Amino acid sequence: MVEVVAIGKNLRVSPRKVRPIAKNFRGQAAEKALDSLRFVPRKAAVQLAKVLKSAIANARDNKNIDTKELVIKDILVDEGPSLKRTRPVSRGSAHRVLKRTSQIKVVLEGK
Repeated sequence: MVEVVAIGKNLRVSPRKVRPIAKNFRGQAAEKALDSLRFVPRKAAVQLAKVLKSAIANARDNKNIDTKELVIKDILVDEGPSLKRTRPVSRGSAHRVLKRTSQIKVVLEGK
């Protein structure tokens, strides 16, 4: 069994929003999962689909694996660096707002 990896770094969506979507697609066929992701109405699904497309392209171009044989072995969603911003509040103060990023790693398995 051959493993193929694709990583998306510093994606501007919170890891908390990506993890529930990624959990649904572990163990599925890669092509089927990519088709299903088109119908998930979330920003995180678009980011996940981009990384999955990249992993499928890596398998096809670098390892010469037929894309119909690919299965999603694992999808890891980690936290990336946070963008730190301030938001003005009363009495001339400011609160910090963390704009979180995520890193998505897709591992495909093929024959």
